[in-house]
Amino acid sequence: MTTINETPPAALMTEDDMQRLVELAQIVSAARDALSDDMVMRLSGAMSEGITLLDRLTRNEGLMSLLQVLDREESQNFLIALSGAIHNSSREIASTPPAAGGLGCAVRVVRDPGTLEGLRLLSLVGKHLSDGLRQLHSRGG
Repeated sequence: MTTINETPPAALMTEDDMQRLVELAQIVSAARDALSDDMVMRLSGAMSEGITLLDRLTRNEGLMSLLQVLDREESQNFLIALSGAIHNSSREIASTPPAAGGLGCAVRVVRDPGTLEGLRLLSLVGKHLSDGLRQLHSRGG
């Protein structure tokens, strides 16, 4: 309720503001008419589940830490390289016959420089994972 000295809110609005407000009301009205009760219930359920999931994700300290690490440029470069490696490996496996097996085949695989680099990468990931787990457990985590 306005007093005599106050300017009514409608007087503060320009004609363009009023037109936008009318258009917004028309959009809301059209959306309401277009949605059935079942659609509204499903949409509200999905929104509720989405908000619950978002709440759980933001409370997950490990996930938040992972997202912070993934935001670094070197982590993004690693993920780009990893996705390329997965794609290329999948294509290579699909286009080559199965390995014959045996010691000779294993020696040929070990001689490949990529094999040693891959083993080195897995070794470093395992080392840092073990170190991190030890640190967490020593702090009572």
